[in-house]
Amino acid sequence: MTAMMENMTDTPARLLNLLSLLQTPREWPGSELATRLEVSVRTIRRDVDRLRDLGYPVQATMGAVGGYRLVAGKAMPPLLLDDDEAVAIAVGLRTAAVHAVTGIDEASVRALAKLEQVLPSRLRHRVGVLGRATVPMTGWDGPTVDPEHLTTLAAAVGNRERLRFGYRRRGGTDSERLVEPHKLVSAGRRWYLVAYDADRADWRMFRVDRMSALRPTGQRTAPRTLPAADATAYVTAKLSELSPVYQAVATLHAPLEQVAGRIGDSPADLVPIDADSCRLISHTEPLEWLAWRLLMLGCEFEVHSPPELVTYLREIAGRAARAAGAA
Repeated sequence: MTAMMENMTDTPARLLNLLSLLQTPREWPGSELATRLEVSVRTIRRDVDRLRDLGYPVQATMGAVGGYRLVAGKAMPPLLLDDDEAVAIAVGLRTAAVHAVTGIDEASVRALAKLEQVLPSRLRHRVGVLGRATVPMTGWDGPTVDPEHLTTLAAAVGNRERLRFGYRRRGGTDSERLVEPHKLVSAGRRWYLVAYDADRADWRMFRVDRMSALRPTGQRTAPRTLPAADATAYVTAKLSELSPVYQAVATLHAPLEQVAGRIGDSPADLVPIDADSCRLISHTEPLEWLAWRLLMLGCEFEVHSPPELVTYLREIAGRAARAAGAA
């Protein structure tokens, strides 16, 4: 009779309940699992085997205090989260995505899109309320990105779905766009959408913080070949066109060992000249960054190229001198 009742039990629902218990970091005796799920210990053993077949690494230990527990495996299995856990993860992913944490920004958007796709409406509301009510201190005073825009774009990219939106151009004029999203790219603290513009029949790059009223059309499209090695290369080339970059060559009046410790993450080559000076050959960067890098080295220097950097440094020197004189 007991076996018949267990056969009538909703096995998928029971497996989910069992998985939820096992994802709690502890070891569960088979008898306790059987009591909680109102089945026999034999059924627990069969259900554990089913979970293993599905890729969940359930470890069993023998003995009086033995039991079952979920351990780390070769792949990340699906997680079962309660309401508070789901909200906490969604809020954390939104924070990571919007503020472009290096190395996890794009992964955060992908994970957030997957999570918000299955969040019940009551939990989406809680996440939205928390997001609107909190403001993190990041030291970034530029425009921010709406996390819902990022998840909408990520979904459109994944579904290869045409998207309509309003767009504010660099000069301030507004336009309506219909595009085929290709990839989202995080560059510093800015997000860019690389997409094929259906109206202009060409590839375009859009700053996400300038986009508004995103409306997925439901129309799927075939994949297109991007005219670049990848989306990151495309964005890099476009940004270079908008803001020219230069390579600097300068003599630094300081020992190479002293300066090398101050270069930080700035990409540059240092070549010794003598015991008290060295030559700096930078990689390509905007003028503002090149000037800042040189000024922060804390030593005398002479710029040999480019002439645009010499001119820019003179402008800075003039402003600094006038400010000091005014004081």
